[in-house]
Amino acid sequence: MSTRARPAATRPEAAPPPAAAYRLPSDQRSAAQARKALRPHLQVWHISGEPAYSAELLLSELVANAAQAQASAGPEVCVRFALSDGCLRLEVRDASDELPVMNEAKEDEECGRGLALVDALASGWGVDRDGTGKIVWAELAVGDASAPCRAPALRSP
Repeated sequence: MSTRARPAATRPEAAPPPAAAYRLPSDQRSAAQARKALRPHLQVWHISGEPAYSAELLLSELVANAAQAQASAGPEVCVRFALSDGCLRLEVRDASDELPVMNEAKEDEECGRGLALVDALASGWGVDRDGTGKIVWAELAVGDASAPCRAPALRSP
């Protein structure tokens, strides 16, 4: 009786998860935690260089703004992100009804530039109210630059 070696079974590569959600404490340290949570997803989604840096900066600013607005409204913020058709959507939900305001910071001021950065870097951004707070979102084109960035809204973690 002879035996033949069988070829090893191969598994198809699993697709990267299309979305992720994290709950973070409502404080200024949460911006760093959000960046740390986003990085492995950017790697899996093959987003690197300038788009990855911009995504981290956008998420940082959204989380820092939410943590500041959330100070009296609750203990946490919810961060969500997803990649769809070359568009990365970043969402930060907090329990505050207070809408973000884009300020014109003076040269010597250390804060107040967050939404101006978001406006400059994002393909689009906005605010949705959900009855128990708000979701501030930003979209970043990370694929074909000519394709419009219209990622689907994330509504469940």
